[in-house]
Amino acid sequence: MRVLITGGFGFIGGRLAHYLCEANVEVILGTRKNTNVSPEWLPQSQVIQTKWEDLSSLKTACNGVDVVIHTAGMNAGDCKKHPVEALRVNGLSTANLLYCAISSGVKKLIYVSTGHVYNNPLQGEIAECDNLNNIHPYASSHRAGEDIVRYAHQKQFIEGVVIRLSNSYGTPMHKRVNCWMLLVNDLCRQAVKTGRMSLLSSGVQHRDFFPISSLCKVLQALIVKDRQTLGDGLFNLGCGKSMSVWDMACLTQSRCEKLLDKKVPLSKSSSSGDSTGLNYVVQKLKNTGIDYDIDHINEIDSLLNFCVNNFSELEN
Repeated sequence: MRVLITGGFGFIGGRLAHYLCEANVEVILGTRKNTNVSPEWLPQSQVIQTKWEDLSSLKTACNGVDVVIHTAGMNAGDCKKHPVEALRVNGLSTANLLYCAISSGVKKLIYVSTGHVYNNPLQGEIAECDNLNNIHPYASSHRAGEDIVRYAHQKQFIEGVVIRLSNSYGTPMHKRVNCWMLLVNDLCRQAVKTGRMSLLSSGVQHRDFFPISSLCKVLQALIVKDRQTLGDGLFNLGCGKSMSVWDMACLTQSRCEKLLDKKVPLSKSSSSGDSTGLNYVVQKLKNTGIDYDIDHINEIDSLLNFCVNNFSELEN
C-alpha cells in the first residue's frame, strides 16, 4: 500500500509517516519545500513537492497512491493573522488536492480537521451532529475543507473521511516542527530550558488532551476501513474524557520532576476563567471497531526526553 501524507515534515505528518513506515507501509512525504531528499529521521520514505495551486504537481504526487492523508494546513495563530490565506490553504488547497486524488484514482482521502469547528471555547457535550458555531478563520477555513471532502464522499467520488481532532500533543520528529504552542509541548520545553513552568491562564478550562501516539494508531486503522463501516465518514477523535489545563500541567510537572530529577516550579495566572466541563463524544468512531489506548505518561516522557536532547544546549 502506498500512502501520501501531506504536511509530511510537520507535527502530525512526520509522526504518522514514521509510524506507518514501522508498519511496513510505503510512505510518500508531501511537502511545499523544493526537495526530493528523504529526511534523516525517515530515510526509507519518498519525498515529493506539493504545489497547491499547480494541479499537475498534485496529480503527480497522487499517481499510484492508494490513500492520501491530508495533514497540511495553517495553525490557529497564523489563520487569525491571515484569514484570506487561511481560506486558501485550508479550504481551496484541500479542494485542489481532492480533485487531483479523484482524477488519479486514489481510493481514500483522510482529512485531519479540528474539533474547534464546533465552538470557542469547546465546552459541554459535543458530538458530530452538533451545530458548527465557531467563525474564527481557523475553524471556518477547516470547515470549508471538510465540506468538499464530505461532498465527494457522499457522491461516492472517493472514500472521504473527516477527522475532527481534539487537543493533540506529543513528540515531533525534529525540533524545527512548529508545535511548541501546544500546551504540553510548551510546558516540557519550558522545564528543560528554564527549570520552571508557567501557565498564561488560570488553568480551570477543560480540554480533551489526545496523545499523538493514539492518533497515529487510529489513522492507520482508518486506512483499511471500508465505505460501509465508515458511514458518512465524519468522526470526532479524542480521549472522550477531558481534564482541566491545570491538572494536565500538574501531571506534566510530576513527569518532569521524575525524569529531570529536580524540583520544577509550576505557576499560573491569577485571572479567572470558565471551568465548564467538556465531553468530546467519540463513540461514533469506536462503533467502527477502532479501539485505542490513551497513555499520557509515556507520551509526556517521550516529549520531555526529546526536549532534553534538543533544547538543553540552548541554555549553555
